[in-house]
Amino acid sequence: MDATARAMVEAIHASPVQAVIYLSGGASQALGWLMSVPGASNTVLEAVVPYSRMSMLQLLGKAPSQFASRQTAEDMALMAYNRALKLSQPGFPSLGVGFTGSLVSARPKLGEHRFHVSTRTSDHLWTSTVTLSKGLRTREQEDEVSSQFVLKAIAYACKVPTTFVPEITDSEVPDEFKLHFDEDQELEQLINGQICFKVYPFLSDIRKAERKIILSGSFNPLHDGHLKLLEVASSILGEGYPCFELSAVNADKPPLTVSQIKERVSQFEKFGKTVVISNQPYFYKKAELFPGSAFVIGVDTAARLINPKYYGGDYNRMLETLSSCKSTGCVFLVGGRNVDGDFKVLDDFDIPRELRDMFIPIPADKFRMDISSTEIRSRGNL
Repeated sequence: MDATARAMVEAIHASPVQAVIYLSGGASQALGWLMSVPGASNTVLEAVVPYSRMSMLQLLGKAPSQFASRQTAEDMALMAYNRALKLSQPGFPSLGVGFTGSLVSARPKLGEHRFHVSTRTSDHLWTSTVTLSKGLRTREQEDEVSSQFVLKAIAYACKVPTTFVPEITDSEVPDEFKLHFDEDQELEQLINGQICFKVYPFLSDIRKAERKIILSGSFNPLHDGHLKLLEVASSILGEGYPCFELSAVNADKPPLTVSQIKERVSQFEKFGKTVVISNQPYFYKKAELFPGSAFVIGVDTAARLINPKYYGGDYNRMLETLSSCKSTGCVFLVGGRNVDGDFKVLDDFDIPRELRDMFIPIPADKFRMDISSTEIRSRGNL
């Protein structure tokens, strides 16, 4: 790695972007270059090499029509982006990188030597295809060239200016494709399940916190009780990144429209509070999206979580579902609520022994709010 490439890697590591990288069929040196420069942990969340056919099938969840193709690289980049969303620290931009290539192999290839690099961020999809001059390079040299392109693609996605130029000939012209997404398109992708969530990091204090402290709800409207509850929960845990979470997809209602999502998001911008828009209405799915998080809930929600009625009447299924949440490192902070006219706290409910350490009570003397969003909407209609 020359001085120009090293400077580019240093600039990548100095950026806030956090990436998941999937490589197949080449570009192996790119990982070595990224990891050999101090600060790699700032950038690389995970790197996977799905080299065998079965490994690629499991990664993509389908059989690609062609393994070394632009479409496969784009699919890999999207999978990597969704993975990066789950692993990245709150408030930091995520990047997915996909690479697939058909380079020099032990057996002479009848087809072209080519590779495809794709990057996915919140607002763009970028892909480059390069067909290499056959017989010009060894396998190691083709791997080096493809690694240079991966590194340059990461720098571009990180908005890092660089003078680094990959070592290709004049005839090896990259075929590039770029697609930009606006906010509405990204939210449509979220509703349709292409991306798993979108973060609006309105909280100005971006912290290097692994754990998210999440208050989920419909927030129709957002009110002082929500703000106070998250504040109290954050003070109890002492460490973490507080944020709100709104699911665009509901269990028993039509999904929110893009305009409805944007209207509710605007409430959080006014207060400078981060909100995450997801497409998972169930907590066991939220736990998969936000591993290691602390979910802030009301005692009425806690009561539903442990009620076998919501698991087809199957007590063991309830235990299994919540145990899977527990295995992700998630916990629930539980605030008191009015239930059927009486103020209830966590101690009023019998939490199964296997799950008790998942549920942490919020003392009533620290937080009590008897009004709900439904009541606020009803009063507003009087």
